[in-house]
Amino acid sequence: MDIQNKYQKTLKLLTAMRTKEVVPALSYLIFEGDQRLKSETGWAKLEPEREPLKPGMFYDLASLTKVVGTLPAVAQLVQAGELSWDDRVETFLPELKGKDATIRDILTHTAAIEGYIPHRNELNHEELLRAILNTEFFGENLAKNICYTDIGLILVGLIAEKITGKPIQQLVTETVIQPLGLTSELTYHPLVQVTVPTELTKQRGLIRGTVHDPKAFVLQEQCGSAGLFGTLTGLEKYAHELLENNLGGLLSTMTVQSFFHDQTRMQGIHNRSFGWKLFSARVKDRHAVISHTGFTGTFMVLDHQTDQGLIVLTNRVHPTAKNDRFLELRDQLFAAYLNEKEL
Repeated sequence: MDIQNKYQKTLKLLTAMRTKEVVPALSYLIFEGDQRLKSETGWAKLEPEREPLKPGMFYDLASLTKVVGTLPAVAQLVQAGELSWDDRVETFLPELKGKDATIRDILTHTAAIEGYIPHRNELNHEELLRAILNTEFFGENLAKNICYTDIGLILVGLIAEKITGKPIQQLVTETVIQPLGLTSELTYHPLVQVTVPTELTKQRGLIRGTVHDPKAFVLQEQCGSAGLFGTLTGLEKYAHELLENNLGGLLSTMTVQSFFHDQTRMQGIHNRSFGWKLFSARVKDRHAVISHTGFTGTFMVLDHQTDQGLIVLTNRVHPTAKNDRFLELRDQLFAAYLNEKEL
């Protein structure tokens, strides 16, 4: 079936994001092998004045940073024998209290991380880092349920820094972005004028060219949970390398395959891999499809078995993050895409 005709409902919902002004800027890619549907439309900025989106602009990827950057950097340490998925966190970060959480628990969001940091967004770099290590702890629900949190990927980044001596964002740049030849498409430090703005705030004004996430804004290069910016072309190249070439040979076949299987310590299937969330393909074998979202309005869905994917980049937090209409439409998009990709 022609790819344009195959994804009619998905494309209709994507179009609605723009025509109903749910998002200012919209860049998307639907691909099946070398077949693709690609579009970059809308407004890069609405306030204080409108600015049209140009092809190739950078988006704040938000939590896509976790799986696009931090995860493959950490996975390479596991492959090199410098780290194990089942190493205990306290081996590297003894300040953390609570039960015996492992790297696996953190990456599958089953580590039951708890702890409230008062006035978190008012702390400087050193204060926030100290507060995370001395306030956060692993609670009684360790390996009992799933609770998504940014803190876990921040901790994993700090562990990688303990091993390599390099802040996680530097490590990702040197071991993932540069080897893939994507330095002009994926970066932690984009040029402001080619970056799509996010929120217009009282505290920071118009956020453009710097990370939207408040923890990442403070922690900078020591933050593994957010901070990466990317173009649609960059994520397209990244997706193909992951699905077709084990991320350009940076990862082993076994490592990449592990991303597509439940990795929690809990009994049964809980649809959480290392970093990625799992969905079941709508076919007889029900094979796993990986996905991740970002707060700024980004998300990806990738199918290793069929070499298919959906990548959507928006700045749904511009000019304000109060945008629940996007979340509703995103859920509909996920469902429509997963149904239509199997036609």
